[in-house]
Amino acid sequence: MDSVGARKILIFSALTIAVLGLSFFSAPVVKVFAAPAVPVPNVDININTSSNPQEVSKSLQILFLITILSLAPAILIMTTAFTRVVVVLSFVRSALSTHTTPPNQVIIGLALFLTFFIMAPTWSQVNKDALQPYLSGKLSQEQALKKAVTPVRDFMFKQTREKDLALFVKMANIKRPRTHADVPTYVLIPAFTISELKTAFQIGFMIYIPFIVIDMVIASSLMSMGMIMLPPMMISLPFKLLLFVLVDGWNLIVRSLIMSFQ
Repeated sequence: MDSVGARKILIFSALTIAVLGLSFFSAPVVKVFAAPAVPVPNVDININTSSNPQEVSKSLQILFLITILSLAPAILIMTTAFTRVVVVLSFVRSALSTHTTPPNQVIIGLALFLTFFIMAPTWSQVNKDALQPYLSGKLSQEQALKKAVTPVRDFMFKQTREKDLALFVKMANIKRPRTHADVPTYVLIPAFTISELKTAFQIGFMIYIPFIVIDMVIASSLMSMGMIMLPPMMISLPFKLLLFVLVDGWNLIVRSLIMSFQ
């Protein structure tokens, strides 16, 4: 290509760029509007004085209810049958050597509903003697709380050993109580908890015995046949499950748990 052709190409390219630049700068400006801001709710907590005692009472009731809800898991575990039930069910799973079956969600759910079943008479009495009179205005908040605690304390006293109760009475440095009413609730709850743990471990020991026998028989049989490298747990697991199903194990466990509270 000669110099004249190259010069024509350069001139044509320059004209094209100039035309495109003019068209760009002469194009109408399109305004881009920002989307309206989404209002975010703001929570403001103020402490104001009030001359109406009813408003103050309702505020205190709401605060008391929030406090109770925050402590609900601890109250459910430490003052009901939940501790014994969930520990025994965990022992059953461990004795069967099925570490993930049933899963934790099933164990906790079953323990929770068994707790509701066992505690139903106690909670019905609380509802009858304390909650309903309080909602109807027949009892004050303090009176309702005292009446609500009484059936729960009676339940815990029935399941608490005197030795465990004496331990915490001694550690609390209080006078020797003559009646159940003289025992503070903060002393009764830990005594009840360790009593529940002891009972649960006793039941767990009884659960382990037949499954240990199966493990020993399977292990000795494999040793006598010279099958040292074969894990005995792999062979004993089906026999454990077969035994548990044949004796209707879940029925026996649940019935024993419920009867232990009566």
